[in-house]
Amino acid sequence: MGRVRPWPVQERERVADCRIFAVERTIVRSPKDGADHDFYRILSDDWVQIVPVTVSGEVVMIRQYRVGAEHATLEIPGGIVDPGETPSAAASRELLEETGYAAARLVPLGDLNPNPALFSNRLHCFVAEGVERVGEIRNDRTEETIVELVPLDELPRLLVEGAVDHALVVATLWRYLHWSRFAAAVR
Repeated sequence: MGRVRPWPVQERERVADCRIFAVERTIVRSPKDGADHDFYRILSDDWVQIVPVTVSGEVVMIRQYRVGAEHATLEIPGGIVDPGETPSAAASRELLEETGYAAARLVPLGDLNPNPALFSNRLHCFVAEGVERVGEIRNDRTEETIVELVPLDELPRLLVEGAVDHALVVATLWRYLHWSRFAAAVR
């Protein structure tokens, strides 16, 4: 079995700066035929998502309007890792801002590539254990979230039925469900 060869970058050009991401035109050389091809990449800071679980076994989820989809979605808290911030610090901050909840313990579930064909960044996934409400929601001017407490045993049904359809949220929640089953087996 062969190996996939890299496509050397010949040139990069930033073609758009949008508030939370940039678009880059990247010219790469095909190792197969030696021809140059241009692609477009979305450059963004890393993201975080948090599966916040209360001591009573509920997941703290949020409902918010998404402009891309043009409707409200059911999600878990998450957001951008600010420059100089660690993913775990961003996860704690986003959890508090979007829900008013704080975690007793934050456990990393690994990271994912949102879409390697387009994005340059990573999504860092966490579970926040023993969360409890410690304050009010503190959304910025461009977001509005409403908290919904969902029993843990309802998650698989919500995922299978499509009630949660944000692909990165779905991936994080399935990862969490697998992790929690494995973690329970070794306890």
